[in-house]
Amino acid sequence: MDSLCGKGAVLKPTFEEVALTGSTNADLLSRAVHGAPEGLWLRADAQDGGRGRLGRDWESPKGNLFASTIVRLRENDPSPASLAFVAAVAVFDAVRHMAPEVGIALKWPNDVLTIDGAKLCGILLERTGDAVVVGIGLNLVWHPQNLDRKVSDLLTLGATPPDAQSAVEIVAESFDRHLGTWRRSGMIAIVRQWEAHAHARGTGLSVALPDGEYLQGLYAGLDDSGALQLRLADGSIRAIHAADVFLI
Repeated sequence: MDSLCGKGAVLKPTFEEVALTGSTNADLLSRAVHGAPEGLWLRADAQDGGRGRLGRDWESPKGNLFASTIVRLRENDPSPASLAFVAAVAVFDAVRHMAPEVGIALKWPNDVLTIDGAKLCGILLERTGDAVVVGIGLNLVWHPQNLDRKVSDLLTLGATPPDAQSAVEIVAESFDRHLGTWRRSGMIAIVRQWEAHAHARGTGLSVALPDGEYLQGLYAGLDDSGALQLRLADGSIRAIHAADVFLI
């Protein structure tokens, strides 16, 4: 076997860019079906069909970072769902590199927020066959207005963010490094890194479950599988595997 494909090894990132597309995720899902390799990054100057979690629109005007990459799953890889934590930790480290003066934290499963809870980045994972496409939208110089949740961008927060191409290269280097950790050391190593960057334990959370149930409780960390541990009012712990989570 080629040493580049050994356990823990990742392929060196390669970059392509387009001026405008509907969605970089949709583009790479199509290309993955036809054999596009792991390590390919596609960046768009703008998108007119960007998507977030749960089918939400993601506004994508020129100036921010809109990019996706492909991970090809291997026989001994950890759970594909845990790539959400790889992406979150990678973007966290990249943002800290780009804007060290901006305080940030992670919110389950993969939101990058300011310390006061404004969203800076959205991450969307989609799968086709053995390929997982990881899409990243990072607010560098602009953020949408009049939403029902707080959002911001690095420029508004007083940073001097890099241009979008430089930003994707920083994100790709970080993602490459953390993907290697995921393959060498397993999911738990990444989950523990995620916890180290999260908002404080005891933070109040509101949780909307897929079946329509709503819960409130306190953040109590993650279990080894990456499930959110929610401490309820009676002191019991509820494991959350899929939900929309908001800071209270």
